[in-house]
Amino acid sequence: MYRGKHCFIMLNRYPYNNGHLMIVPYAHKSKISDLEQADWHELCDLIPICESAYHETYSVDGINVGINLGSAAGAGIAEHLHVHMVPRWQGDSNFMTVIAGERVIPEAFEESYKKLRTAILQQIKIK
Repeated sequence: MYRGKHCFIMLNRYPYNNGHLMIVPYAHKSKISDLEQADWHELCDLIPICESAYHETYSVDGINVGINLGSAAGAGIAEHLHVHMVPRWQGDSNFMTVIAGERVIPEAFEESYKKLRTAILQQIKIK
């Protein structure tokens, strides 16, 4: 959805909720302490941009922001750290939208991409 100098923003292909995105440094590092300062700063600068995009696009009630460091912490790709941002709404069933082993997401992936990408690029222009 966005490519910066040190990081990029992408939708999670297996989202917990509509619009679940990840901010990913280009640097292939497993620990925050191994990132260059410029990588960490851009990653942190993109979090409030995505937060604003969520409020503008989805009228969220909350947002989960998290980094899972290491497989024991739940990292699916333990060797490449990234930040998850998951939009939340009151009563959204707390990630338990599973029926018969399939996650139910009421919005098409492409629609989430289009809406959030537009809002993120707008927020970057404002900054």
